[in-house]
Amino acid sequence: MTANGSPYAPHTDAETEAMLSAVGADSEEALFDIPAEVRFDGSFGIDARSEQAVRSHVGRMLGENDDLVEFLGRGHYDHYVPSMVDHLSLRSEFLTSYTQYQPEVAQGFLQALFEYQSMLVELTGLDVANCSMYDAATALGEAATLATRVREASGSRVLVPETLQAGRRGTLENYLAGHDLTAESYPMDDGNVDTDALADAVDEETLVVYAENPTVRGTIEEHLDSVGTLADDHDALFVLGSDPVALALLEEPASVGADVVVGDAATLGLPTAYGMGLGLFACREEFLRQVPGRLVGASDDDDGRRAYTLTLQTREQHIRRERATSNICTNQAWVALRTAMHVAWLGADGLVDLAENCVVRARDLAERLNEIKGVRAPVHDRHHFREFVARTDQPASAVATDLENAGYAVHAVGEHEVQVCVTETNEAATDGFVAAFEEAAR
Repeated sequence: MTANGSPYAPHTDAETEAMLSAVGADSEEALFDIPAEVRFDGSFGIDARSEQAVRSHVGRMLGENDDLVEFLGRGHYDHYVPSMVDHLSLRSEFLTSYTQYQPEVAQGFLQALFEYQSMLVELTGLDVANCSMYDAATALGEAATLATRVREASGSRVLVPETLQAGRRGTLENYLAGHDLTAESYPMDDGNVDTDALADAVDEETLVVYAENPTVRGTIEEHLDSVGTLADDHDALFVLGSDPVALALLEEPASVGADVVVGDAATLGLPTAYGMGLGLFACREEFLRQVPGRLVGASDDDDGRRAYTLTLQTREQHIRRERATSNICTNQAWVALRTAMHVAWLGADGLVDLAENCVVRARDLAERLNEIKGVRAPVHDRHHFREFVARTDQPASAVATDLENAGYAVHAVGEHEVQVCVTETNEAATDGFVAAFEEAAR
């Protein structure tokens, strides 16, 4: 117990006064610049209601939302999550508010995280995977900062596709700002990497080359070997963005020279969340001690039984700040658990079947839209995964609006381009979608 009687406020009045005096502030409130119009005045001004009244009120509000069938994608993918995942992950043994540090009481959860890491290792072909990234964007940022610790040559340029999503680019730039690094774009050619332009862009100042497979426009990248070779020739780190479903079918990242694989692992285990995710992060073994976050490992206890524990914790919450690789701290373990459950439920054959269907469904829907007068689909002469871009003679914004009025949501990605994503969760609505698209394209 501390001097002022609370274990959660460890400073005495004298200590607080000394600190305020040192920074030249009269009070703790003076440290915060909160506009008067949003400052809490001691009352929320909300009338008390019963639980039943609140549920009724919230239900009415939610009922005002548009009920749209989403054909959206661009990083947010909706795959069917079996009820088993909900029922098992909500068991009290798993549903916890914080990380399972203590091996003596959390063997089950630690084993599940170990299995999740093992699944990613198998899918990527790389040696090490962790279970502690926020989402795909922060995983990319962490990969770039890892490069500053493992690459011997100097360099400050991080090369990314010109089509990189704005949100991921912004997060990456936030990470780079503290390391005097810069993100620069390289051109794409018909949806895939323009290898000639990339070859001209890569130099000895290049720290990281980042590519995606599939790309943000749904194309399957055909030049990964060339990208890996260019990065390796210039001692740059080759970082590849993907996801667990795509990795079950596409080229194994390790085989094309990827040093780090990032992405969103929550394409399995979670429905579309538009914010909530799970950052995939896997890398080569030589980077082991520079990996951000946490690693679960397997060993033996005193009785020779298999035991699981956190074997590497490089966050600044665990070790001295100057030795930490990252300050990433939010616990994504429960989401990783759900992803592992979903992968296990699918099995190896089921995961491959799901991935193959992602190619077939996109191809079939693109062919149907291509038959509509005034529509060309897909825009890119490539194989596609889950999604594709279609060109419309009508303005894309007008087509998207008409589709929305008909009950369907798509992305307008250019003046005359819309992007369409199809999975097993919206496949049943494709007939109505095609009919509405034909009407909107007139």
